[in-house]
Amino acid sequence: MREGPVALISGASRGIGQAVARRLSQDGWSLSLGMRQPAVPQDVDSGRTHLFAYDALAGGEAAWVAEAMTRFGRIDAIVANAGLMIPKSVIEAEDDDLDEMLAVNVKAPRRLVKAAFEPLAASGSGRVIILASLSGKRVKSERSGLYSMTKFAAVALCHGIRQAGFARGIRATAVCPGFVATDMARAITDRDPALMTDPDELAGVVAMLIGLSNTASVAEFAVNCQLEEQY
Repeated sequence: MREGPVALISGASRGIGQAVARRLSQDGWSLSLGMRQPAVPQDVDSGRTHLFAYDALAGGEAAWVAEAMTRFGRIDAIVANAGLMIPKSVIEAEDDDLDEMLAVNVKAPRRLVKAAFEPLAASGSGRVIILASLSGKRVKSERSGLYSMTKFAAVALCHGIRQAGFARGIRATAVCPGFVATDMARAITDRDPALMTDPDELAGVVAMLIGLSNTASVAEFAVNCQLEEQY
């Protein structure tokens, strides 16, 4: 076992998840990283990092939590970052497309938090971050419609976790960014990456949110790189 807070982060091999891992490691957190191809990211302290071969489609969240508990003896935060985007409208998509996105964007984070719920509660100040999206707050375009369905559900999941755990000190926040300069965003827009939100800035937001006290709960946190009517 190691002293200090412990965070589980899914999808930490690149993009937002990797940036969050770097930031929390620099802040002194011990990490358990769920990744398809486990490897310690650059600038992450390998001595305080546990790796678990994890595919959100395949499951295995209970085994991941059990390994993390064996390694560290505690879990203080979950950052559910693994996500999937299939750019199709709600009309052109097939059920298999929706099922796959629901499996990764909604069902997997629910299982992960469920598996870690007791350790999170035992800390007295457990924190859950669900990396949702502004697509979980509005449907911006035709081909984002199906993705939005799953991200609206991810935001609802976060509120459900918040309700279920609040009395036991668990606080949950749905972080809802617009375009972030990651491979996923580059694949769906020709917007200059320099005009997108930097993943490191978003990691700073996550670090701030999980560092707040129990009396400063934030249910949703929207971040955008461009002007929109609401966001």
